[in-house]
Amino acid sequence: MFSDRQKPKAMNEIGGQPNRIEKNTNIKGDIISEADFRIDGKLDGNVKTSGKVVIGKDGYIHGKVECVNADIEGSFKGELLVSDLLSLKASAVIEGTVTVSKLAVEPGATFNASCTMGGKKGSGNNTGFKSSNNNETAKAS
Repeated sequence: MFSDRQKPKAMNEIGGQPNRIEKNTNIKGDIISEADFRIDGKLDGNVKTSGKVVIGKDGYIHGKVECVNADIEGSFKGELLVSDLLSLKASAVIEGTVTVSKLAVEPGATFNASCTMGGKKGSGNNTGFKSSNNNETAKAS
């Protein structure tokens, strides 16, 4: 079959290339992937991945995103579910609802969202967030 030299690498291997939607590309539809995803174009739909989602400076998503980690430089409108760290860069514009474990916001980011911060994974539900009524909710506008 393949020697070690000829074996193709899986997309989600450490050091592998993430999936990409390039600038000037518009997509309508849903994306499901186990690998990281980078959006520099526009997506009208949903993204579900067990990896990281990066929205580049010119990127835009309108829909629902479920991922482990996210870095946002561009724009997002909809429902964002991040089971670990959400990092908003200074150029980010967020509108909608956000559920996250950890949140990092650079000065200058626009965060017009209802935000629920959950606990660590392992609480017994599928999303990795606490299902208690003691979650703190923050609204910024």
